[in-house]
Formats: sequence, C-alpha cells, structure tokens
Amino acid sequence: MSPRVALLAGGVGGAKLADGLYRALPQGELSIIANPGDDFELHGLTICPDHDTLLYTLAGLGDRERGWGLAGESWNALEQFGKIGAPDWFRLGDRDLALHIHRTALLKSGSRLTEVNRELQRRLGLPDAPILMATDDPLRTRVRTPEGWMEFQPWFVGSQAKPEVLEVEFVGAQRARVSAEVTEAILSAELIVIAPSNPLISIAPILAVNGVREAIASARTRGVQVIGVSPIVAGRAIKGPADRMLRAAGLPSSPAGVARALPGLFDTLLVEESDLTVPLRAELAPLVSRIIGATTVMHDDDARLNLARQLLQAASDAA
Repeated sequence: MSPRVALLAGGVGGAKLADGLYRALPQGELSIIANPGDDFELHGLTICPDHDTLLYTLAGLGDRERGWGLAGESWNALEQFGKIGAPDWFRLGDRDLALHIHRTALLKSGSRLTEVNRELQRRLGLPDAPILMATDDPLRTRVRTPEGWMEFQPWFVGSQAKPEVLEVEFVGAQRARVSAEVTEAILSAELIVIAPSNPLISIAPILAVNGVREAIASARTRGVQVIGVSPIVAGRAIKGPADRMLRAAGLPSSPAGVARALPGLFDTLLVEESDLTVPLRAELAPLVSRIIGATTVMHDDDARLNLARQLLQAASDAA
C-alpha cells in the first residue's frame, strides 16, 4: 500500500522528483509544497516560477530541454517588450504570459494564491491539483552580493546567478503564515520528502514560513519520517548554483553540506551511490540517522520514476 506523501520542492530539480512520485503514487496521494521565495512581480503580473515549473512538468507541458517554460512556446510578446523598452530579461513566452495575466486577475478579484494556482492546475490537466503554495502571504527571497542586496530573480536570471552570495534573507517571513492546505498535507502525510532542490534558496524559504516546521515536528512525533535526496553529486550541483552557495556559506559542496544547511531535518538521506564513500558516511553519521546510496541523477522519465520507487522503498524498509 502506498503512503500519503508530502513533498517540499523547488523548481527544476524538485519537479523531476515530483514527476516521478506523481507517476509512482495513486492519484491524490501526493501533495507538493512549492517554494514561494522565487515569486515576484513583473509587468504588473504575479509570477510563481517554481510553482509553474512544477505545474508544466507534471502536466507534460514543459520544455524538457530548457527545464522551464512551455514546450513549443512562441516569443512575440517578449520581442515586443524589448522593442518598446519594457523589461525583457525574464523570458516570458506568449502562452506562459496568458497564465500570469489570468492568475493576476483572479488574485485582484480577491481569491487566495493557493486557490488560484490549484484552479490553473485543474485547467491544465491535473485534476487533483497536487501543488500547494507554502503560504498565501508575500514571501520573497533576496540575496546580498558584493554589489549589495538584490531581489532573487534579477540575481538568478538577470545576472545569471553570477554575483557571489554573501547572505540570504526571506522578506516577509515573519508575517507569512502557512496555508491551511499545507498544514493539512503535512499533518496527514505518512512520509515527508525533501526534493533535491537548493537547500538555501528553495527548501529554506518553505521552512521559513510560520507553521511549516511546527507541522513537520508534529508529524514526526507520530512516527512520520523525513527523507531527502541530495542535490549534490560529485561535489557539484546537478542544476543551479547550490554548490557555489554552500561553499560561500562555509559549508562543503557535498551531501554533508546539504545536511548541515538544513540541520535536524533529515531522518534519511539518499545520496548518489558513487559518492557514498567511507569518509562521506562518517561525515554524515552525526547529521542523519540513515544514509542510502541510490541513483539520484534523473536524465529521463525512467530515471525519475526509478528514484521515486527507490525512495518509497527506503521509506517502507524503515517503517
């Protein structure tokens, strides 16, 4: 019998595991808690990059080569933005733009972000609307670089994540409250999974929302385990700047660095099998109760599903 799973996830790396779990589990047994820290406003529109990457991936609509946006997208609006002097550093495709316009209109009508995004999921082919926003309140990641503080998307996309990150903060975290849907998803879960997403800017913003850590702690008191997948393989991030950010934070670019970046979170950590050396086991031993070697690089659909099954088997073995 499959467990009910709550998955904390960022965008690209998180979406791959989310896709595997979504296919491995019966419909309705997976709740995905999306990182809100990447959300921002552009052209007067509310954009939720990690949510939308998860949505497009699970619905089979995403551009697999880029890892974001819609497959077969056109770029007429983006070209026109450039011609008229509007910001064009963030690549919004024409069909993607339609989603942001409609989302913003629904938000302005008074609907909650969670409600709006779940309706978009249903419209685009996910009847169980499994992706939940960690909070309906504004929470925005920003980073301090040698040039000063930057909003997340201008740093990550506009500057291609090149400026060194000296500090990370989550603006609005003190006021952000966990949504009722996320609280229910965590408290009803039989397994909590941490996706192979950047621990500092994808998972940490979710945990910064008031009520998320408390819900996880409550679930653990009744025996629910937390299993994570390391996003670091052979000392490098599978995707994105996680390796550089860990080193800048004084942590090793390794699964041990991931565990230290999220102290006390993992009961079990899945690590790329070829990385699981005796020294790494020794380094992880004080940080994680159980360490499991697995094939964590997800090059294709089969690899996504296989990792999901390895993870579920690891949870079953520990039960």
